[in-house]
Amino acid sequence: MISLYRPGTSPLHRLPAGAKLIGLAVLALAASLWPHTIWTALGTLVAVLALFVLGGQPPSVFWRQLWAAKWIIVLLVVTQLLFSSWQAAITVTARVLAVVLLAALVTLTTRMGDLLDALERALGPLRALGVEPARVAFVLSLTIAAIPVIAGLARQVGDAHRARGVRPGPHAIVTLLVLALRHADDVGDAITARAAHP
Repeated sequence: MISLYRPGTSPLHRLPAGAKLIGLAVLALAASLWPHTIWTALGTLVAVLALFVLGGQPPSVFWRQLWAAKWIIVLLVVTQLLFSSWQAAITVTARVLAVVLLAALVTLTTRMGDLLDALERALGPLRALGVEPARVAFVLSLTIAAIPVIAGLARQVGDAHRARGVRPGPHAIVTLLVLALRHADDVGDAITARAAHP
């Protein structure tokens, strides 16, 4: 499985995985549901930057994650400008980016094994309903880890287009979709191989 974990001794590294997942859920809900203005939405991004610093990540890592999400930014801004206003474009984009960056920060400061264990413990009560917590935890951890991975694939698509002197357009989205599906196949093959040879 792909892991984006960066070893460290920061307060966020020492924080239990369960606490980070709860924090991610709470902050994601706050960023999504709170009636933001432009300034509070941008303030949320500044707060996320502060969390990156608290997690021992240099500002360059924050900007790298932000740059990796540039196509998400473009898609959100264009969509909002077409159907709403520039104020909504800034506010919505900042809110979504805050959630994406928070998910990236969790994967940067948490070992995947710890993440799986925390999710499995949290989902334990669902066992009474016939749900297998380990499988659900695995899927959720993959989902969290996939957010920054897809952003990285988007960066690769943009870099490839610029290297050829081609301006990215709608076809770039198709290329990104193909890469994302190929990545999903690779992950699936790795999981199958690991299950066959424990």
